[in-house]
Order: sequence, then structure tokens, then C-alpha cells
Amino acid sequence: MAIFYIVCFLISFLLSAFYVVRWKKYFDVNITILFFIIPLVNLGYVFLSMAGNLEEALLAQKLIYLGGCFMPFFIAYSIFGLTRVRTNPFVKLALFLTSAAFFGAVLSVGHTKLFYESVTFVEGPYGYYLEKTYGPVHTLFYIFIAAYFLLGIGTIIYVFSTKKKVSRVTTWLLVLPELFCVIGFFGSKAFFKGIELPPLTYIFAQTVYIFIVERISLYQPGLTVVETMVQKGDDGYITLDKAHHYLGSNETARRIIPELENLYIDEKIDSHKELSRTVLHWVLMFEQDSKNSKNLYVQKDPNDEENDKMYSVRIDYFRVRNRNAGVQIFLEDDTKDQKYIRLLDRYNTELEDEVDKKTKRVVEMHNNLVLSMATMVESRDNSTGGHIKRTSEGVRILIDEIWRGKKIHLDADFCKNIIKAAPMHDLGKIAVDDAILRKPGRFTPEEFEIMKKHAAEGAKIVHEILKDTDDESFKQIAENVAHYHHERWDGSGYPEGLKGEEIPLEARIMAIADVYDALVSKRVYKEKMSYDKADAIIMEGMGKHFDEALKDAYVHARPKLEEYYNSLEE
Repeated sequence: MAIFYIVCFLISFLLSAFYVVRWKKYFDVNITILFFIIPLVNLGYVFLSMAGNLEEALLAQKLIYLGGCFMPFFIAYSIFGLTRVRTNPFVKLALFLTSAAFFGAVLSVGHTKLFYESVTFVEGPYGYYLEKTYGPVHTLFYIFIAAYFLLGIGTIIYVFSTKKKVSRVTTWLLVLPELFCVIGFFGSKAFFKGIELPPLTYIFAQTVYIFIVERISLYQPGLTVVETMVQKGDDGYITLDKAHHYLGSNETARRIIPELENLYIDEKIDSHKELSRTVLHWVLMFEQDSKNSKNLYVQKDPNDEENDKMYSVRIDYFRVRNRNAGVQIFLEDDTKDQKYIRLLDRYNTELEDEVDKKTKRVVEMHNNLVLSMATMVESRDNSTGGHIKRTSEGVRILIDEIWRGKKIHLDADFCKNIIKAAPMHDLGKIAVDDAILRKPGRFTPEEFEIMKKHAAEGAKIVHEILKDTDDESFKQIAENVAHYHHERWDGSGYPEGLKGEEIPLEARIMAIADVYDALVSKRVYKEKMSYDKADAIIMEGMGKHFDEALKDAYVHARPKLEEYYNSLEE
């Protein structure tokens, strides 16, 4: 059976070598010692299987008992360390000295009858082995082993019932090395003769410990950030692994987010409703886009909103052996800065509101000034009483029908601006001499030529009035309405003789409203025309005087135009 023990020794040696490669300074010292003891103990089994006489066999047996006496101590203290159970230093010393006393009894084998009363070297079915008659200390050794096993299991039960900040996965795993070693020690004696199971169970224990330290590697950020940094500072720290298992936090983080107190180490946070709204939400946003690494968390004060605490939340990946192992969440007290920012925002908002109010007043004053000028011009012209108001409403009715028809695309700003610009279309008449403007009859050809100049003059006046406005779109529409509302689709209009789509759309719309009002309104030189006759003239002018693309809108607008003009007579 020497080959069995040699293989076990080589495997345990390789596992220890692997552990050395993986070793970090924060690994539990008791586990580290176990990885040095186990290969030595397994080497003792190799020597025992290859012993040629009783003296060699006893020497190998004593090396084996190095593990039997001290491994329970280091296993127990690895449990204490990983589950954060503190023990009295004098208790620790007493337990260590007890292990040393048992090992001293082992070393006395061959000289006293304390541990073995007698021992012989005999041949069995699997090779030579020691036939032993146990002494009184060996009986105590059974109790010693059983006591350590119960101590470890009791500690684990205690941790499960009282400690939330200890990994439950790790705690469960710590049961296995205890169990393996006890099975190895008592199992061999109960079921086998000449074959020792401990070398194999020690390998299993090493494997479990390697898994444990690999898991502990995930806690490295918790150890280096959460535990080694100030626990009661202003900043909080939370660590999660890639699967959103909770790895740890400091006291500040648990004070800021009290729901963390209800978490066990290694527990997934996904099922916690409150944490799903905060911690999990931040992490998911960060995982979708690592640029979303900053958030704001407000800790509400139910008694005083002014004392709400505000924390800047920053998230980053942490790496273990050059791979992403999870995320770290940093909560930094940002209350003063956030309140200052909010104060600035509120001030800026109030300032913007005040500026908006002032701007609206200025715009209203400006519009009223323009409307007053238009009204003043209208008061000088015997032929245009109420013309401004009527044509503005006519433009609005036409615009509504064009918008509904959707054959011509108009944006909302254009519609608003042309209705606003309509009263300005005849401002140029202010430059026409009263003798012509107030003439009660028809103009002579010479007088009409002078009268036609009001369109270009109107554009100049509008330009001067609006030159300092920031609304370039409105300024251009107002100038075009004043300048080109007498242009005709066939090019026979004035002042430029523009043709077709050379005429701006706003001027083409204004032209229909302007002519319609002239036809159905009473002037000093004519009576008002019937709606049917006026409609016939407008329809006949489509494609000649007016843009035929506006025909449908005019047809749909006609009933509303007639209703409006009828209301003026009531």
C-alpha cells in the first residue's frame, strides 16, 4: 500500500504548493499552518508504509501524530478566525499546551506506557503495520479529538444563530474539514486493518480550504477597504460580488442604508425590496454602462427635510488576480455641496423666472407699441378702419385650415409668428402723404404709384423696429408680410413683381386675407360686396393672383370667415 500513501503525499504537497502560489497576507494564519502540517503528516504515512522495522515505524508514527495532536487546534482556530469569534488568549494558550502535552505523550512511545502500553510490528494483508495496545493517555486522546469536533460544530451553530456579518457559505464549508478529519481518524480504526484513511481525508480538507481561501479573495476589497479603513468615518463602503452577493460593508454604510443590517454575508441582494431601489439599481445601471458610476442618495430625515443627508454614490469594479470579481460602492457625504448646488439651482430658476417675466413684459410692450403704430396708421387711412383686426383674424382662420389640411407643412412657430405679424402688414402707409392716404375717391395712376411704395417702406420700418430682436424667424416673417403681401402669383403684383413660389408663403397667405377683407368691407369709394361675389373673385384669382395650393384651405375657411364678418355687424 506504499503507493497509496505516496500518491496521497504528492497530492497534498501539490495542493500546498498551489496554496503558496495563491497565498495573500490576509489569509488566515491557522489555515496556512495546516497546509504545511498536512504534507508532513502524509509523508509520515509514506515512511510508515516503507518501514523495515519497529524503530522506523515508531518514528514515522510520531510524525503522523504531529498532525493528530496539533491539527485539531489549528482547525478550531481557523473556524474562530473566519467566523470572527474571539477567544481569551489564556484559553488559546491552554489548548495549545494540551495539544503539546498529547504530542509529548506520543514522543514517549517506546519509553513509557502512557500512550501505548505495547506495540509490535506485524505483517497484514496490505503490508506491515503497527499492532498497538492503547494506554490511558490514548483514551484521553479520543476525548480530545471529540471535544475539538464538538467545539467546532458548536461554534458554527453559534455563528449561524448570532452573526450576520459572517459568510454563511464559508461557515458551512468549515464543517467539512472537521468532519473529514474525524471520519479519517475513527473510520480507519472501525472498518480497516492496516489501511489508514487520514491521508485521503486530509486531501479533502485541503481542497475545501483552498475553496475557502478562493472565496476569501472576494472579500479582499472588504478587508482592504471596509475593515482596514476607518469604520466610523463619514464615508460608507459596500462590496458585492459579480452575482450580487453581499460581501461586506462598514458601519457608516449600514447607518446610511439601514437595510444592510438585515443582510447576511454571501446573501444575494436581489430579493430585498428596499435595496433593489437603491444598491441594486445603482449596480445594474453601472453594469449596463460603466459611465453611470455616479448617483445621488438622499437619507431622509422624517422630522426635518432641511436636515436630509445627501451622499454621492460612486461605483467601481474591484479585481482579484486580474479579473473583475465584483463591485465596490462608495458613499461619500456630499450634503453641503448638494445643498449649495440646489441653492444655486433654485436661485437660477428664480432668476430665470424673473427674467422670463421681464422679457414677457418687454415683448408685450414691444408688441403693443407695434400694434399702436399700426392702429395710428389705420386712423390716418379713411379706407382701412378696423382693417388690421379683421385681416389678423382672417390670417388666423386660414392658418387653422392649412394646419388641419396637412397638405402644406407648417410648424407651430411659423403659425404663431404670421398671426403675430399680420397687424404689421400696412405699417408702410405711415410714409404715404395724407393727401393721398386720406383721398376719398380712387387714386390716379400717379397717386397709385406713390401708394404702392408703402410695401417696401413697410418692410424697412419693420426691419428697424425688429432689428434688435433675438427672434430671427419672426423678424423675417414680419418683413416678408409687410413687403410682399401685394405680390401676385402670376408676377403682376408689386413692389418686386415676384412670381409663384418666389413669394414667401406668409405673404401669399396674407394676400388672401387682405383682398378678402377689401372685398367684403365698405370703403369710401365703394360699398361692401356680397360673400358670394367676393368668393367668386377669390376663386377666379386662384393661380393668377393667389397661390392655388391655398385654394382648399380658403374653401374650408370661407364659412368661418363669413361667420366672423357677420359677428362684426351684430
